[in-house]
Amino acid sequence: MKDFVNKNTLTSREVQRLKRRYSQLVSQLGNFESLSQGSVMPQSPRAWRWTRKVRGKTVTRGLTAAKAERMKQAIINQRAMDEMIDEMREITQKLILESPEPPPPNS
Repeated sequence: MKDFVNKNTLTSREVQRLKRRYSQLVSQLGNFESLSQGSVMPQSPRAWRWTRKVRGKTVTRGLTAAKAERMKQAIINQRAMDEMIDEMREITQKLILESPEPPPPNS
């Protein structure tokens, strides 16, 4: 019976590149000042509406223009962080699945 060999094995250079990228992402995670989910939409010329899901139900709250701007930035930050975490997850999976197996210890 033939042993399974992963034809997509990473080179040591690729492994190091992925580890560096992962470290960069980790260091950037702490740079977000605020985080929130949902969306902000105008309700009238001077009023805004923040909508999000809470336990499967849509919840809406009115906001002033100033709070709407802060909430929009928090939502942008959340989406950027989500993208970073997705990339970290992909890197982790690639490193686990495609890194070469270490040689067996000498017996």
